[in-house]
Amino acid sequence: MDVGEREFLVAELVGSEDRLLRAVDGLSVAQWNFREGPERWSIAEIVEHLVVFEEFIRGAVQRVLAEVGEPEKRASVAAKESLVLGLAESRGTRFVAREAARPMGRWADAAELVGELKKARARTLAFVAEERGDLREHFFAHIVFGDLDCYQWLVVLARHMDRHLRQVEEVMGDPRFLVDGEKARG
Repeated sequence: MDVGEREFLVAELVGSEDRLLRAVDGLSVAQWNFREGPERWSIAEIVEHLVVFEEFIRGAVQRVLAEVGEPEKRASVAAKESLVLGLAESRGTRFVAREAARPMGRWADAAELVGELKKARARTLAFVAEERGDLREHFFAHIVFGDLDCYQWLVVLARHMDRHLRQVEEVMGDPRFLVDGEKARG
């Protein structure tokens, strides 16, 4: 990845983490665990999903980079850049999380879960700072978009967090999100 791509990616990763952490800061236990409905995730479940997804995707990128590149795919995947960049704005399109990235109550304590989120993102940022391979020549499939290159996958991590920030804001916007006599900020 070139210097401009690296700077863009770092800014996206840092910015999305900051926005999410500000949104969930100071929530009560009841607010953290509030669900809009039986098929909807709580904020705790959303954050758990983000941690697990981050680790899963970064690990997949690292594994794929160890394989032989496929430069012949570059042109077809380049056209998907707008899909990746628009991921956060596409809340109207629902995706079904991979089984491995679904929340299962891995962390019961909000502070511990937020700590895990920060550690996962720090590992991703360290990887981005250190990686010197050609991320644009290594690919794996998104469940909807098909093949994406490894650079696009790292952008997906930032946009994915922003997408779920919108979901957190939807949860907080539910009129029933009044808990303990106070409404969550957001």
